[in-house]
Amino acid sequence: MGAEVLHADAEQVLRGWRPSDCGQEALRHAFLALLDAREDACLRACAPGHVTASAVLLDAAGEHVLLTLHPRVGKWLQLGGHCEPEDTSLAGAALREATEESGIDGLAVSAEPVHLDVHPITCSLGVPTRHFDVRYLVRAPAGAEPVRSDESLDLRWWPIDALPAESDLGPLLAAARPHPVQSTR
Repeated sequence: MGAEVLHADAEQVLRGWRPSDCGQEALRHAFLALLDAREDACLRACAPGHVTASAVLLDAAGEHVLLTLHPRVGKWLQLGGHCEPEDTSLAGAALREATEESGIDGLAVSAEPVHLDVHPITCSLGVPTRHFDVRYLVRAPAGAEPVRSDESLDLRWWPIDALPAESDLGPLLAAARPHPVQSTR
């Protein structure tokens, strides 16, 4: 039952989301094509590729992003991963992943995705596949201190303007960073 609800949520979210970038719009159509073609598109068992949910986790001030040193990939990445059978929404899956991997309670997730990414990976299936990653912006409460889980080699707050070289989050985070209000006087 959960898989059908999650699949329907993924379709609804991606049909309604309107990215401002033409590259993201093209990816949105590719995600929808996968969802149209495969009833199991949100399950890790879908070997040709499957939808995953990620959390771009910002501190309360919006100045740092929490990244994990992924044990299998060996790079600093945003939190997130496979959808689980009990997940009923992509935003909920991203929030669950962020909470599990950060150890931080009281996180708040955006209602809509902020970015899409497709990347090749050999994940827990043990065969080459692709992750159709739906990224959500997640905010931590003030003073939040992460606790590393077994899913990470390291867990660290990174300044938005000093991300590790392998991170592709720079443009996304620059757009998400709050801008100071300018006086009109």
